[in-house]
Amino acid sequence: MEFFRHNPNNFLSRLVTMDETWLYHYDPETKQQSLEWRHSDSPRPKKFRVQKYAGKVLPSIFWNQDGILLMDYLPKGQTINGEYYLSLLVQLRDILKEKRCGKVTKGVLFLHDNALANRALATQKKLAYLGFQ
Repeated sequence: MEFFRHNPNNFLSRLVTMDETWLYHYDPETKQQSLEWRHSDSPRPKKFRVQKYAGKVLPSIFWNQDGILLMDYLPKGQTINGEYYLSLLVQLRDILKEKRCGKVTKGVLFLHDNALANRALATQKKLAYLGFQ
């Protein structure tokens, strides 16, 4: 809080945050969508049972005050573990180097939740190595 009060613009320019969430996608078919032109003698089309949802994806989104920096979709059948999360942090650092023109040296103030992979000792070491506070 003291750092923010001292220099809010510098604080916000250094802040990067991330979160992940499950997104469910549906494939509904309304009555209007199922209407079609057909001859009166033609058989009616077969209807398939609509599932509650067609699938789900887990995006991890990293952003700063200027917008989204990195969006990663977890491959089907995988879970976010320490190794996977570390690879995302390295990708983020590379993107920050590219987008900030070397401003990574100022230090990134990184905010993420307390998920198991985020709290792991290997993650904490990697954050320090990358220069993220």
